[in-house]
Amino acid sequence: MKVLFATTNPAKVRRYKDALEEKGIELITLKDLDFKLKIEENGKDAIENAYIKAKAYYDATKIPTIGMDNSLFIEELPKEKQPGTYVRRVNGKELNDDEMIEYYTDLAQAYGGKLTAKWIFGMVICDENGAENYSWTKDHFYFVDNASKVRNPGYPLESISVIPEFNKYAVELNEEEKQFYKKKDNIDNVVEFIVNSIHK
Repeated sequence: MKVLFATTNPAKVRRYKDALEEKGIELITLKDLDFKLKIEENGKDAIENAYIKAKAYYDATKIPTIGMDNSLFIEELPKEKQPGTYVRRVNGKELNDDEMIEYYTDLAQAYGGKLTAKWIFGMVICDENGAENYSWTKDHFYFVDNASKVRNPGYPLESISVIPEFNKYAVELNEEEKQFYKKKDNIDNVVEFIVNSIHK
């Protein structure tokens, strides 16, 4: 069964593609369809933005569609400076991967070289039966003001995220460490949510 993942981020697709294929679900992307809508992602949180994306693309394609978004909370920042759902959009500009690394390392430097960070994720699936949503968090890691030279395209902040359990950058974890850290990504539960929503 084909399911559309309404994202242009290749790293998001890679994260779930193989596990879903094992369950009989083929993830297709906006690139596969050569199709992109102009969507105003103006929700107040990750779930609302995920719903906006999923609903718009389902309505346009009639293919069951996954929308996903995330918001970023940084413990040391006051409310008015929180990135929230605008992780890539800073002062009205959409940042590329390198610009994101530069912006957040500068921010960490301004607060003493280290920031305590937490991701809040939202996923929504829209199909002919309506919409289902799921949310989860990934916390207990730090942004630092000195970036790794290793890059994961689409997930630039992994190059400045230090995982306390290993005292290593997320992007530099070995396979065993990645498996441990992947539990924080909640991949098994996310895949289960997708499968159950599609086959309900």
